[in-house]
Amino acid sequence: MEDAEIEKQLFNDTDSDCYSTDSESGEESWSSDFADEGSSPSSATWGPPDQCGWRELFNNLMTKDITCCGTVRPNRKGLPDDFRRRQFRLKKGDIRVRVRRNLTALVWKDKRDVHILTNMNCPPAEGTFRNEHGNAIKPSVVVDYNTHMGYADKADRVTNSYSISCRTWKWTNKLFFHLLDLTILNSFILLSSCGAKLSHRDFRLTLVCNMVEEAGRGSRRPQRSIGRPPAMSLLVKRLEEACRHHWPASSKSQLRCCVCSSRGKRSSIHTKCVRCDIGLCISECFRHHHTKATLP
Repeated sequence: MEDAEIEKQLFNDTDSDCYSTDSESGEESWSSDFADEGSSPSSATWGPPDQCGWRELFNNLMTKDITCCGTVRPNRKGLPDDFRRRQFRLKKGDIRVRVRRNLTALVWKDKRDVHILTNMNCPPAEGTFRNEHGNAIKPSVVVDYNTHMGYADKADRVTNSYSISCRTWKWTNKLFFHLLDLTILNSFILLSSCGAKLSHRDFRLTLVCNMVEEAGRGSRRPQRSIGRPPAMSLLVKRLEEACRHHWPASSKSQLRCCVCSSRGKRSSIHTKCVRCDIGLCISECFRHHHTKATLP
């Protein structure tokens, strides 16, 4: 996908179905559709925050009483300078927190640094938190994020199990196949919620069989010729298959050969083509006129 394009997805918190997805290149609101219906998502994935405006995203969701939590890259614009410059030298279990109004940015050290933005949790205390075995203790923010993002990870895992995406230079084709995968996944989840005992693999096989069977019932499309377009000789009317019944005949009146005239030669003849109704020499001119696209 091109750098200017941003894909944003919203996942259901319990069924792992994709509620909404959008691809755009601006900083537009994308929460009004589900916010007006009174739903409150627990997790969301979005594009690079410096492109889609992570501050505007958090503020827009808060105006609709929707809280959110997500990981962020430390070099994003708008983050605290010590976050962006990675000035912290953290040990396992260390937490550093920065708060601005209702938005909390924190970095927690486990096997590596984890940077999180949230407005759905209270800011945790800074310090070092390890258990008796020396393992890092997860703050509540990380626990909530892992719990809810598990549904999005599950949706990605199920979708990628039988993905129909293919390599392509056009990002629009890649986006189309990705949306098709999500549509099939949502259909499978809806069918499963109705009590159907069918695996994801069997569901896709049944879907393919039904689509192929339905396509076979439709009217057959006219086949296009494969390869280069036809030469000009095939488009000359006198050379078409339906007009090949040309026979020479005698003429009582004196005629001029059209082939000889095109060459600047004057000839008087008494033969013509019955179908074309023009004068033609019986020797070479008659054959040239009905076999060559351009007459010499």
